[in-house]
Amino acid sequence: MLDLSRSKMVDFFLSIGEKKFRAEQMLKWIHHYGVDNFDEMTNISKTLKQKLKEVAEVRGPEVVSSQFSEDGTCKWVVRVTSGSCVETVYIPDGKRGTLCVSSQAGCSLDCSFCSTGKQGFNSDLTVAEIIGQVWIAARHFNNVPAKKDRSITNVVMMGMGEPLMNFDNVVDAMNLMMDDLGYGLSKRRVTLSTSGVVPALRKLGEVTDVSLAVSLHAPNDELRNVLVPINRKYPLAELLDAIDQYMSGLPDKRVVTIEYTLMAGVNDQPEHATQLTQLLKNVPCKINLIPFNPFPHSGYERPSNNAVRRFQEQLQEAGFNVTVRRTRGDDIDAACGQLVGQVADKTRRSERYIAARQSEAG
Repeated sequence: MLDLSRSKMVDFFLSIGEKKFRAEQMLKWIHHYGVDNFDEMTNISKTLKQKLKEVAEVRGPEVVSSQFSEDGTCKWVVRVTSGSCVETVYIPDGKRGTLCVSSQAGCSLDCSFCSTGKQGFNSDLTVAEIIGQVWIAARHFNNVPAKKDRSITNVVMMGMGEPLMNFDNVVDAMNLMMDDLGYGLSKRRVTLSTSGVVPALRKLGEVTDVSLAVSLHAPNDELRNVLVPINRKYPLAELLDAIDQYMSGLPDKRVVTIEYTLMAGVNDQPEHATQLTQLLKNVPCKINLIPFNPFPHSGYERPSNNAVRRFQEQLQEAGFNVTVRRTRGDDIDAACGQLVGQVADKTRRSERYIAARQSEAG
């Protein structure tokens, strides 16, 4: 039943001969109270409870492990139906609590600096497996009295996978996040991050108005073709046009978040900052700089703090709102770009990657 949006929940209850209001009751029990046992639902009749036991279940993804960082970051590894495992990360920051949610087991895009991409791809997650990550985190904080103040205020689709490659399930899950009968999050507090699947981004504006983040990572097509291979299919000019179309269609004034991972000697030089200011000069945006988080055999290095500061200052002098993402949870491998999980790779990309690294070593 975690798989069901409000409309699908109504359809389900009608299909078993029940009234529509039962859908509202069920959604509240599942998402407001985290209840997965029909017997605990006090406003459901015994007859309906028995009927539900025969035809339905409330079952979140299996939690394989939980880790808790010294800085308050939490990471859950959950097993999905395909047998692979994905990772979900909760990041506290004052009164703000952000949950980073995965949309795929692995990722099909193979960005060169991302450890998730090096694991290859196994499967899209179902709606239940996506919203189930929110459900698991919400139940955790509600059930731990000392941590009740750490509520989930924001959700970002920035975990494992490319959300727009799992379009329908991601949209349904985000709708549950924003539904008053689900988690009641504002559309400003649910963010989808994409590497630039242009046709799906254009379609997204027709069905939702969540906030948007774009993983850019390079200021020109030549470099982005290497770092973010999907750029070869949808180059920067097409991507920027799709961003403009999406943002122009929002009912309120918001800006797109541009994510830019800085790698030493690769995309962190003054000329790259100059190119970036030219590229984004007509794009209402805020820029989030992310110092590269190393993982084994990546081939990239983290830039110095001075290099990061110089890059930030150059963009700020050009008039941009620029933040540097503080590394959180790196002691439990929960930092940006470090999510790995356990992916039964259908693409054999992980096998080829390991072989290439071994060849380089020896």
